[in-house]
Amino acid sequence: MTASSPKILALDFDGVICDGLIEYFEVAWRTYCEIWSPTNDTPPDDLALRFYRLRPVIETGWEMPVLIKALVNGIPDQKILHEWGSITPQLLLDDKLQAKEIGAKLDNQRDEWITKDLSGWLNLHRFYPGVVEKIKLTLDSGVKLYIVTTKEGRFVQQLLQQEGVNLPPASIFGKEVKLPKYEILRELIKSAVDKSVSLWFVEDRLKALQLVQQQGDLEDVKLFLADWGYNTQPERETAQNDPRIQLLSLSQFAKDFSAWL
Repeated sequence: MTASSPKILALDFDGVICDGLIEYFEVAWRTYCEIWSPTNDTPPDDLALRFYRLRPVIETGWEMPVLIKALVNGIPDQKILHEWGSITPQLLLDDKLQAKEIGAKLDNQRDEWITKDLSGWLNLHRFYPGVVEKIKLTLDSGVKLYIVTTKEGRFVQQLLQQEGVNLPPASIFGKEVKLPKYEILRELIKSAVDKSVSLWFVEDRLKALQLVQQQGDLEDVKLFLADWGYNTQPERETAQNDPRIQLLSLSQFAKDFSAWL
């Protein structure tokens, strides 16, 4: 029997709590310009919209400038959507680049931007309707809440503070932790006093949920795919047909936990 509410709630950040598409494109374009030095530093008119549509292929931040490079190189959107896993290593190889190096440049661009214009940076992020209120209610209810994300923890903390959510750094597991999400969930269960604690995990990337599914010791973790996040219709259909994954809508998310099931 499934508990009607979690003892631990783990939430992804980008695509579950916060929609940062405008900021992603802007910081990715700045990083692209730093690495590839295009003759024109103004992006083509349709580039941002194409980037937004293809955002579901991105797993970690360093891929964003590479996605822009793929689009500028003329790789068709459909090809990117279906073959991104083989396109990225080829683009890195072509220009003798490393993911780590691109990621560092992206973080530096973000840090500089925050230092020079914090309010401008914050204003490019939009929190999904009802999500901040749900987080505050969850914290007040005694449920332990954690953010499990591939974004740098310090950026997450700044954005949450802007919304009046003061989560301690120990509750935010960002990119700097250097662990896969399923490993972080495992650690959360291990550190709980009650080892049979009910843990619910909300994520907008189907692949991340499927990786949790593959861990035999995490079979009791309740998995939710946020249908408002950066995923595609085929991914949502896959989740809907998977008995282990619950497809969650934004209106459900804002309600009591019993409405999630």
